[in-house]
Amino acid sequence: MQVALEEIAFSRRAFTLACSGVFEEGIHLVTGRVGSGKTTLALLLAGLLQPDAGSVRREGVGTMTLSFQNPEYHVTEAAVRAEIASYGADPDAVAGQCGLAGRIDDDPFHLSRGELKRLHLACVFARAWDLLILDEPFSSLDCVQKRHLCRWLEERDAGITVIFTHERQVLPRVDYIWEVADGRAACLGPVPGAIGRWRYAPPYLRRALEDGRMPANIRFEDVREAR
Repeated sequence: MQVALEEIAFSRRAFTLACSGVFEEGIHLVTGRVGSGKTTLALLLAGLLQPDAGSVRREGVGTMTLSFQNPEYHVTEAAVRAEIASYGADPDAVAGQCGLAGRIDDDPFHLSRGELKRLHLACVFARAWDLLILDEPFSSLDCVQKRHLCRWLEERDAGITVIFTHERQVLPRVDYIWEVADGRAACLGPVPGAIGRWRYAPPYLRRALEDGRMPANIRFEDVREAR
């Protein structure tokens, strides 16, 4: 199972993005500055945008979804219960997982932004996607909920997971790191080897590298364990 980007190029006015690389099974973290093209790359991966040149080739991908940063974009039902059921999931189980058991009959738009984000992510993770694309999944979540999301990500035991994020404090274990900069998206390689080449590494990782320590992965816990 993989998604291969073969010399793709995309442009809109002054904006350009180019990429060649392969998203294999595992967790891929894609980072870059605001406006660098991360969301554009997510849309290209999902097939919601078509490149001006090159191709996006999906092999062995039977099911896929793209989670947008704004959870309200995904709401299709008038009650939390029905919204969960629309994903083919058990409403009571999913509502309990995201702390909304007492609001299962409420209108999703009566939830806070953080609650709606939790609901959406719980629905997404209730299914086993071959290709799961997450655009800013940590936004609107507090630290506790970010850690819950990390656990869900790490518990995915198959498929391709691609995380586009600016998050620099609470991160999951990942398998590959990508960067989007200067009009190009590139894979830095597998972790931990890619950590030393990661320009957007969080401060706690930079300090570890400056001290001569190479963590096994990118979580803060990995830095504490590094020798």
